[in-house]
Amino acid sequence: MNAPSIVPRGLNRRESAQYVGVGVTKFDEMVADGRMPAPKEIDARRVWDRHKIDAAFEALPNTGDAEGGENQWDGVAE
Repeated sequence: MNAPSIVPRGLNRRESAQYVGVGVTKFDEMVADGRMPAPKEIDARRVWDRHKIDAAFEALPNTGDAEGGENQWDGVAE
């Protein structure tokens, strides 16, 4: 009998970068500047909480969200 598949909550650095869709160097930059969360420490391991990564990803701006940028959806539902 096979064990059920479990989606991990904690991700290592490489997995975290892949999850977000960037390389590890860019992920490191994003952690350093606060766009991505800092890891948790489990003994000598650094592990990122997938839920915190999700929240940080949601907070990233969308294209056109910057001040003065055009939003393709402006006026659509008026």
